[in-house]
Amino acid sequence: MSAPPSPLISPSELAAAMLASGVDVIDASVELPSPRFDGDHRHASGLAGWIEEQIPGSRHVDLLHAFSDPHARFSFAMPAWSAWPDRLDTLGFHPDRMPVIYDRSDGFWAARLWWMLDSAGIRCRVLDGGIAAWKADGQIVIRGAPQPQPLVRRHDWSLKPQPHRWADLEQVRAITESRQQGTLICALSDAMFNGIVPTRYSRRGHIPGSLNLPARRLLGPANRRRPMAENAELVAASLANAATPWVIYCGGGISAASLALDLYRLGHRDVAVYDGSLQEWSADVSLPMSSAT
Repeated sequence: MSAPPSPLISPSELAAAMLASGVDVIDASVELPSPRFDGDHRHASGLAGWIEEQIPGSRHVDLLHAFSDPHARFSFAMPAWSAWPDRLDTLGFHPDRMPVIYDRSDGFWAARLWWMLDSAGIRCRVLDGGIAAWKADGQIVIRGAPQPQPLVRRHDWSLKPQPHRWADLEQVRAITESRQQGTLICALSDAMFNGIVPTRYSRRGHIPGSLNLPARRLLGPANRRRPMAENAELVAASLANAATPWVIYCGGGISAASLALDLYRLGHRDVAVYDGSLQEWSADVSLPMSSAT
């Protein structure tokens, strides 16, 4: 049985695919500054940064508004499956072109869109190392504003949703109360997990009973993914004997998606992302939080 294709693509592979006109290059960047104090949740569209510097032929997809659920109680929420065909068409996706996603930071935003698309059955890949790796490989970047959009073309999207790859608050609560098997894994840093630095969210710390495996720990130099053997050893040491499913969360489902990508890359399939993460959980004062402080 052959191994599934890697979710990652190198700059040289992407450049070759662009020449063959078989890919759809997407910048998924969002601006999310570090919190200066508790509750400091600032975010902004990444469109301005894309205008300043972009991979030729790419376009920006707004994860803040255009590809999120506006009715959710938390940011960046996964849209309902019923809304997907219209959103994909409106954002210029095409069933015959494979999305290749990048961002201008650490790859977490690209991983978030990858997790969303892949969970809908849309094969896609992430540019390993993002635009920084693209430039380091000697590839060119350009500057320019978005072109006027043509009329929306409607396509027949044969989506294959995988709802088991998403967890909600009730499932997380059931795991914390031992009503359901599974392990909660926090993808935030040790300092965030232990509540010793400011948080964007309502309360510091983590969901009780969670393990901590920071998503950033699986990145190597220049935000490239570490070799699979290294990450396999790290995951084995961190999650030894952890019951599945592994439900991963962070602050808003972004770092969690990056860790989920790495786990999928290693062959782990019983993995879900808690979409609301701490933005939803910490806002409900009736739900417990743990910290070192």
